[in-house]
Amino acid sequence: MTWKKFNGEIIHQPILDEVENAIIRETEKGYHLKVCIGTDSQVKGPYTDFATVIVLLREQHGGFMYIHQEKSQQIMSIKERMLIEVQKSIETAYAVCDLLDLYDVDLEVHADINTNPMFKSNKALNEAMGYILSMGFIFKAKPEAFASSTCADKMVH
Repeated sequence: MTWKKFNGEIIHQPILDEVENAIIRETEKGYHLKVCIGTDSQVKGPYTDFATVIVLLREQHGGFMYIHQEKSQQIMSIKERMLIEVQKSIETAYAVCDLLDLYDVDLEVHADINTNPMFKSNKALNEAMGYILSMGFIFKAKPEAFASSTCADKMVH
């Protein structure tokens, strides 16, 4: 699984090592960190482009992110696509949660799902929320889900 920085630079070490080094570096600088993980997708012809991000927020000092992108040729409904986004975020959160616990860094999982029933993505809200919360993660949906709806969104549009 290839991860990269926002500037396009590919990360050549395992993402866990990269995140751990970043946590150590940023906490030594005195920053209090929080990690937000989210995924967004965009259908482009026969492909669906998925982007998952790990956002490290420095409390009141901005942040930075790591990005993983993949394409799928699977044909899926909007609800299925939303739940695949959530699954990708949960897999990533699950991979980093022990490391974050070790350094006492808070973690949120963001779903690019609208809480307003007028929007199509709302069809997946209950399942997504249940899935994320049952895994023990803090859940955020739009408009608070900036990791998926802003950060990951930039990578697929």
